[in-house]
Amino acid sequence: MTNAPEHSHEDNAPPNPTPAATNAAPTATGSTTPATGATKPATTAPKSQRTSTPVAPPPGHKKILGRIFGISMVVAALLLSFLTWWELDIRPRTDDAYLRANIVGIAANVSGYITQLNVVDNQKVNVGDLLFRVDVRPYQAELDLAIANLGLVDLEIIALKDAIVQRDADIVSAEAKALYDVQFLARMEPLLPRQFVTPDQIDAAKRNVRASDAMVQQAKAAASQARANLGQLGDINVRRQKAQANVLEKQLNVGYCEVRSSVAGYVTNFNSSVGQFAQVGVQVFALVDTSNWYLLANYQETDLRGIEPGMAVEVYLMAYPGVRFHGVVQGVGWALYDPNQGSNGVLPTVSPTLDWVRLAQRFPVRIVMDASQDAHPYRMGATATAIVETRQRRQVPDILKPLVPDALESWLETLAVPAPISPDSPGRGNVEPQDVPVQNISVPNVPAKNIPMQNISAPITPAQVNTSVDGGTSKQSTAPATPNP
Repeated sequence: MTNAPEHSHEDNAPPNPTPAATNAAPTATGSTTPATGATKPATTAPKSQRTSTPVAPPPGHKKILGRIFGISMVVAALLLSFLTWWELDIRPRTDDAYLRANIVGIAANVSGYITQLNVVDNQKVNVGDLLFRVDVRPYQAELDLAIANLGLVDLEIIALKDAIVQRDADIVSAEAKALYDVQFLARMEPLLPRQFVTPDQIDAAKRNVRASDAMVQQAKAAASQARANLGQLGDINVRRQKAQANVLEKQLNVGYCEVRSSVAGYVTNFNSSVGQFAQVGVQVFALVDTSNWYLLANYQETDLRGIEPGMAVEVYLMAYPGVRFHGVVQGVGWALYDPNQGSNGVLPTVSPTLDWVRLAQRFPVRIVMDASQDAHPYRMGATATAIVETRQRRQVPDILKPLVPDALESWLETLAVPAPISPDSPGRGNVEPQDVPVQNISVPNVPAKNIPMQNISAPITPAQVNTSVDGGTSKQSTAPATPNP
């Protein structure tokens, strides 16, 4: 007899739910349990279990944005290039420019040891300031000797005039004797036929007549020589003029012992000291002339067609960022040194090589700057940027007018109009050019009018030659001369 299989308690129990069924998230409408099939209310999942699903972009969206960005960059680059060309063509500029000034070399007109120095390096000086002094003693001695020689010449002139008077008297005496001899011969000749006189007496009388004529000629020649020795030519006595010129030369040498500034500027390259021997014409130091400043701007030859003398220039110095200076074009250079040009004898030398890259030459454009001010002083050699206002008006080409709006076209044309001169340039119109009285600087203490050149016949008196030396300076007092009767 077969026995029926026995079922355990586990066989009648419901099966365990799987982990997937246990961990399954309920839906929004509820879930039914396998045992009862009842519907549970919907529950919200915790934030930690929420996941965000990205929205997929439409196909080709990135490519469209990239193309728009690329086209915009190309258009912006073309527009900026066009505006740059427009600006540079109307207002050519260069940063290859340097500020310049005139350099005045200071040298002595006389040789001697330097006894006094009144300046130091980089010191500011004005017109007429004493720079240094050369030993004046030897030149003062020469001046005293020349003045004494002038007095001797005046005495010689008096003596020569007395000699002329004496020679004129000799002429009168010789003529009177000649007249007597002629009359004596005339009285003697009628007595010879009557034998009251001998022929020898007649011959002696004739010899006396000829000798008297010779004495008259000799006296006239002596008088002419005396007048020549006097040296009188019209109203000028050349003998006294020579001595007077010698005195003036010595006065100039005494004045040259004080070397004074002929310009206003700054001392530079100062390497001198007291006791140094100054030679004639040898530069001791130099002065930077601050009365005239100019800019040498080296422009490319392709930019010269629009630059003309008289055009306004904006200048910016590297030493003063943001400060605008002004200048005026004085002229454009006409020549450059060509290192490739040469000759061998009478034949030219031509290099067989040729550069593949041809660079435009640069020509110097001289720009006269406004006067400098203490707030922004100029310095020679300063780096600058020059912008020339060429006064040209450019119009938009006809081919581009359909593509350019009217407002943009009007704005582009305003760029071609030169800007008005603004008063923000340092020193504009504040300093007038100065006239340097050079003739009054050479001889400051010895005026030439102390020598009476117009009165050539007046003798010099002790009161006229009253010379004293005070600290190397000659002081001369002249009394009024009394004319000779």
